[in-house]
Amino acid sequence: MALVMLPLVDYCASLQLPNPTCLLVHTMSTLSPDQFRSRFPIFGRRIYVNSCSQGALSTDVEAAIHEYVESWHEGGSPWELWVQKVEELRTAFAASIGADRDEIAVMPSASAGINAVASALDFSAGRSGVAMGEFEFPTMAHVWLAQQRRGAVVRWARADGQRLDVDAYAAVVDERTLIVPATHVCFRNGHKTDIAALTTLCHAHGAYVFLDDYQRTGSGPIDVHALGVDFMVTGCLKYLLAEAGVAFLYVRRDLIARLEPTVTGWFGRVNPFAYRIDEIDWPPAATRLEGGTPPVPNAYAALAGLSLLERLGYDVVAQQVEQLVERYRSAVDASGFVVLTPAERARRGPLVVVQSVDAPAMVTRLAARGIIASCRGNGLRVSFHAYNNVADVDAVVSALVAESALLEPPAARSALQP
Repeated sequence: MALVMLPLVDYCASLQLPNPTCLLVHTMSTLSPDQFRSRFPIFGRRIYVNSCSQGALSTDVEAAIHEYVESWHEGGSPWELWVQKVEELRTAFAASIGADRDEIAVMPSASAGINAVASALDFSAGRSGVAMGEFEFPTMAHVWLAQQRRGAVVRWARADGQRLDVDAYAAVVDERTLIVPATHVCFRNGHKTDIAALTTLCHAHGAYVFLDDYQRTGSGPIDVHALGVDFMVTGCLKYLLAEAGVAFLYVRRDLIARLEPTVTGWFGRVNPFAYRIDEIDWPPAATRLEGGTPPVPNAYAALAGLSLLERLGYDVVAQQVEQLVERYRSAVDASGFVVLTPAERARRGPLVVVQSVDAPAMVTRLAARGIIASCRGNGLRVSFHAYNNVADVDAVVSALVAESALLEPPAARSALQP
């Protein structure tokens, strides 16, 4: 099997890793959508449409977790190997989003990534504004609301029902705005923000853009350099097909040296294994935003998930997801149900939300029919990945029709739909 040589940064040498000059990565054959689906055993028993909460478990990720356990059994404490695995993950994720590896911090959660950036910003100068939309996930909102004690002034871009257009941000972004956190796809209604347009707006006023891509990463391609965002946070437990406990923070290269977070730890140093306690030094890479010991078991799983997606191809993933979202949204709309997710393709991601009168009960009813979905409030969430197919869509629609007494009646459509 062919090998591809990928260079490591000097950081690896400072950690005294074996063979620090390169990583050896096996090239893998491509997968078709059917082959991709076959690697997820749950589809032999269930219809899984809950990637917005947790990606399905593949045989590849399961094997990677066992690989970590075996390395622990065999080596006892093979930290050189484990740290190198984290570095492989950094390289693989950077390539998947069009970034450079030194622009990526490997974090234990999205919350940790957001907090690291927030703690490095100065709200006491001329710019103290934080402009946020009403579709943010609680973590993003809470971190920036907490900065009000440090001088941040939070202003809200107000939604118009189930829509949040860039015009709403334009009303609150100005020369006092320091940063604009923005979710790409809303976890409550599936609305997709026009991040390119928002970035243009914010940069025209000198404000940073902090993209939360958690509800989209892995469902299609993204190029952070082309998009122009300043920061991006995401994690592995949804469409990246791994587990909780590992996330990524992207920092635009020219911003890295400006950031000295007060939320820090020993892995945020130039060489963690120097074990210095008398000073803080800052590496010239996004690793300066990292904290404690890296999430090694999760790195094994995350690498396996990324490998699966690469073998299928992100363009193929996007095509499959869009086809299924269109089929599902059109079908539930035609059935008279109240659909909270916009109809325009550019304004939606892999998640479609239908209004229920008792969504927890609906989730339970669907589970009894072998369908795994989720809800937030009374919004029934159905999300698609490349492992789903047309038969999954049609089965969910049939189940909703059979359980339609638990869905919002058509009379509510004009008031609730975007």
